Amino acid sequence: MDFVGAFSFDNLRFLLDGLQVTVSVSAISIVLSFLIGALAGTLRFSDIPVFSKILGLIIDVIRNLPLLLIIFFTYFALPQIGIRFDIFWSAVVALTIFESAMLSEIFRAGLNAVPKGQVEAGLSTGLSYIQTMVIIIIPQAFRSMIPAIISQLISLVKDSSLAIIISLPELTHHARIIYGQDTNYVLPMFVAMTASYFVICYLLKFRTPNLGDKP
Repeated sequence: MDFVGAFSFDNLRFLLDGLQVTVSVSAISIVLSFLIGALAGTLRFSDIPVFSKILGLIIDVIRNLPLLLIIFFTYFALPQIGIRFDIFWSAVVALTIFESAMLSEIFRAGLNAVPKGQVEAGLSTGLSYIQTMVIIIIPQAFRSMIPAIISQLISLVKDSSLAIIISLPELTHHARIIYGQDTNYVLPMFVAMTASYFVICYLLKFRTPNLGDKP
């Protein structure tokens, strides 16, 4: 075990390069999956004939697949039908697909938790359905969704390490290269990875009020 040698300037720079990729993949995936998940969850809640059922089936299939399989499919199978992404974007697409499906259910559950009478009340005031959703329903539902959304986004950051399987040059991949050159660096690299993931995930957390709290 050699902490001094493990954290040499070159190794630290190499780790930071991997951390930058981890943060980039996670940040892009978070934004995309949040937007797509919110849209998909709202569409399912709206219960559009036929469309909502088809969308629900697709989401259920994705949610019940291992993320690793989706990563493999994105990087190895899609090129077979002419859709090609490099390693970075394969990871982003796979994470976005999986996390969007997970987040869509969080959004749908949050919207379902709002009393149905709220929609009727909004419509009775002359608001359109979309206006009712944007002005009345979504703001009420979003407050209860926040803890689950944050938890899912933290999982996304941690799940980004699975992209090591397609050799994405992220934090875990770079750490493995370093301790692969010297087994004395195994523990220092795991300490570095632990600290890095903890900091990133901790920064995603923020205090939210309990449902029973008064604003």
